[in-house]
Amino acid sequence: MTTPLIDERTHVATKTLPPWATIVWNDEVNLMSYVTHVFMKYFGYPRPKAEELMLQVHRQGRATVSWGGREQMERDATAMQSYGLWASLERT
Repeated sequence: MTTPLIDERTHVATKTLPPWATIVWNDEVNLMSYVTHVFMKYFGYPRPKAEELMLQVHRQGRATVSWGGREQMERDATAMQSYGLWASLERT
């Protein structure tokens, strides 16, 4: 039996989260369908996961979309901004 590999940017069921996270914030500009599309395209999330995160952004004002090292989270936040989304990184 083999142990499945887990992408460190998308796992949540581990003992400790990586030290940095990328946060996407709600805005009044982007359509929910577009935000879902960005999450699917950039992160490779399946539609149900992308929609779940989009609804979290819409309803709660923010969603954590990836976890990992600082450099990767800076790349992810910059990528989200290049798509026109409001994004930042936080230390977890």
